[in-house]
Amino acid sequence: MREIQLSLNKTQKIRLQRALEKLESLSSKVNANASVTIADSIPVSYEDGVLKGHGTLDLNGEVVATVCGVVERVNKLVYVRTLRARYKPEVGDIVVGRVSEVAPKRWRLDINYSQNAVLMLSSMNLPDGIQRRRTALDELNMRSIFEEDDVICAEVRGLQHDGLHLQARSQKYGKLERGQLLTVPPYLVKRRKQHFHHLEQYGVDLILGCNGFIWVGEHVEAKDDMVEDQVNKPKSQNIKSNSNSGTLEEQERTYTPIGTRQNICRIANAVRVSATLGFNITAEVIMETVDLSSSLKLDIHEMLGSEFCVLVAEGEAERRSINKKG
Repeated sequence: MREIQLSLNKTQKIRLQRALEKLESLSSKVNANASVTIADSIPVSYEDGVLKGHGTLDLNGEVVATVCGVVERVNKLVYVRTLRARYKPEVGDIVVGRVSEVAPKRWRLDINYSQNAVLMLSSMNLPDGIQRRRTALDELNMRSIFEEDDVICAEVRGLQHDGLHLQARSQKYGKLERGQLLTVPPYLVKRRKQHFHHLEQYGVDLILGCNGFIWVGEHVEAKDDMVEDQVNKPKSQNIKSNSNSGTLEEQERTYTPIGTRQNICRIANAVRVSATLGFNITAEVIMETVDLSSSLKLDIHEMLGSEFCVLVAEGEAERRSINKKG
């Protein structure tokens, strides 16, 4: 992802500092008792048989924090959840990754984790949409489904002996095309019930990967084109469909209108601004940033300027203060 280099003048530095201090004060009031830094003591009751978890240490008869974060308590377990950490996959996470290798019966994906994830051929829908056992022919045709550098959306299945396994057994998962892949710190993307967002007014799909990979692309209907092609075309024509992908009709079908491209770039820049300021990446925050840029009648490239970043920080501070008063 393109990094934003902020060159602030004195006035902008003061404004940005005030906005960030206001945001920090609003957040610290909410988590004042739960936030700890290194060597802070954590109040616990030893009579309840407390269990010390990650980020804690027993020192001179008291529990102290070894990392900066928020104190979490689950029954008797006390641990510190770090605010900034690498991506730690959990079962059911929605992730976006890039294919790094096509191996026997599996694809290996880069998902911003300490190791590549594995997507087995048996853990995804085949293009024909039929549920059946995978054959040797399916394995030979793996590159016709996904190949190196393809961007894929999948779900975390679990950690097994040979690595982290993914699955893509729904129409909403699969190959992503005609868009931008952005990388943000994973801790900025919180786990929510909905990670797929269709921004109808812009004709754009937004996928917030829990691993910090965010996809902004042209909206695609959740349907299987291969099934329609097999119904409407002879079998011999289906086999040759890949070789004729450069025809004029195919180019028209995959053409992205200039307006949609501009919307993709504007939304992508909104993600970049939010990540630079350290805001949690949500569809609401992104849309507010996009609406602000549109109301100011800014060009897409002007969203990466210093003044707009300061305005976004000030607007977010004002919004949170109003919500807190309300």
